[in-house]
Amino acid sequence: MRQQVAVVMGGLSHESEISKRSGEAVVKALQEAGYEVVPVCITQESVAEVPEGVEAVFIALHGGYGENGGIQRDLDARQLPYTGPGAWTSALCMDKVATKAELAKAGILTPQGVTVPLVEAELPCPLPLPAVVKPPRDGSSVGLSKVTSADQWTAAVRLACAQDGAGEALAEVYIPGREWAVGVVNGKALPVIEIVAPGGWYDFQAKYAVGGSQHLYPEESELTRKVQQIAEAAYAVTRCRGAVRVDFRVTDEGEAYILEINTAPGCTATSLLPEAAARAGLPFPTFCAQLIEHAAYGD
Repeated sequence: MRQQVAVVMGGLSHESEISKRSGEAVVKALQEAGYEVVPVCITQESVAEVPEGVEAVFIALHGGYGENGGIQRDLDARQLPYTGPGAWTSALCMDKVATKAELAKAGILTPQGVTVPLVEAELPCPLPLPAVVKPPRDGSSVGLSKVTSADQWTAAVRLACAQDGAGEALAEVYIPGREWAVGVVNGKALPVIEIVAPGGWYDFQAKYAVGGSQHLYPEESELTRKVQQIAEAAYAVTRCRGAVRVDFRVTDEGEAYILEINTAPGCTATSLLPEAAARAGLPFPTFCAQLIEHAAYGD
C-alpha cells in the first residue's frame, strides 16, 4: 500500500470550483482509507506545487490542463504515478472530434457530426434539426446548446466556439432517447446509470446542482449488457486505464451512441462514477484507494 499521496485539484479551467469539490471529497476518502494525503490546489499549469516525496497523485482536475494530457506529461517527466489514463489517451478523449474518429475505426457508433469554425457561424446549419452544438475540447456541458430552429444556430455556434481553444464548434444530430452513463474501472464496466434531467436536457445545472437530475438504475437486461460491452470496447480502443466514464444516448430501438469519454470524472456528492462504484459494492474510500493503488505513469 502506498503511504503518502497527493490529491491535485483546482487549476485554471472554468471547472476549477467543481474540481475543488471533487478533490476535497477524495482527500477525505483517502484519509478514511488510511493514506497520508497532501491536498494540492494548483494555481498554474505545472506540477511544481506537487511536493517531492509523494508516492502517487490522484488527479481531481477537470478540464484544461487536467484532462488534455498536460498534467499527465508533466507527471510522466517526474516518473510519478497518477490516476487515470496517460497523456496520449487524455489528449485524445478531450478532443471529441478525434475521439469520434478513433471510435469509428472500431465500428462504435457516435452521432453524425460536423466541425464548424467560427467564420461559418452565419451559414445555415448543415445538419437536420434538432442538433446539439458543443465545444469539441471542453467538458461539463459548458457551451452546450440544443438547436431546435434555424434562428438559434448562429448563437449556439458562437457560444461553443467561445469555449473552445481552437475556436471551433462540434455540431451533432440530436439522438432522441435515454441518457445513460457507464463507468469503467480497470477495464470492467460498472452498473449503468440513467440520468433523467428536467426537460430531458442534461446541462451544467442538471449535472452539479443537488437535485438537478435523477439517477436511475435500469434493470439488468440484454440492452444494459450491450451498452456495458460497448463502454469496455471504447475503453480498450482509446487505451484508457484507471477509471473513466462513457456517456451514451440510447434510442428506443436499442441503438447506443457514445457522446464522449470522460477521463477525469467528477467525484462530488452528485457525481455519477462514485455512485455507480458504490452500487457495485465499492464504497467511496475503497474506490479511491483502488485507483491510487493502480496509479501509473507513461502511456
